[in-house]
Amino acid sequence: MEKLKVHTDGLFHLAVSIFIFDDDHMLIQKRASSKYHCGGMWANTCCTHPHWEEPLEQCAHRRLNEELGFSVPVLPRRVVEYSADVGNGLHEHEKVTMYTGTADRATLRIVPDPLEVEETRWVTRDQLHAEIAQDPESFTPWFRIYAERYPDLTF
Repeated sequence: MEKLKVHTDGLFHLAVSIFIFDDDHMLIQKRASSKYHCGGMWANTCCTHPHWEEPLEQCAHRRLNEELGFSVPVLPRRVVEYSADVGNGLHEHEKVTMYTGTADRATLRIVPDPLEVEETRWVTRDQLHAEIAQDPESFTPWFRIYAERYPDLTF
């Protein structure tokens, strides 16, 4: 089924969310304003939906490279389910496998695809929670849910 139809109908589907850390900093991205939902909002390092029959870990690696132009080892951490209105009549209802990885922020070369990502930056847990509290609407609904469920960012 087409991705837009899945989100219009709010159908349950698979997804992956990736979180790249350097010590106490996490890499986050600002989604391209042209995205069909949540454009211009801050989100975790990377997230996507697997292609039909694509292994989830392969999907995570593929999307990191497509969106941010780099590859680092990632490990599956937990599986979560969430449901959220993402605006414009669209709804996410996902079973998400969360992956984490590490990188050296001083040397990591990030080459974002401008059709996917407007900006990237590294934030600490305290910075992230303060920013979400101050301006929650600048963060994607799923990222706010993750930050609320796992405030210590141990995905």
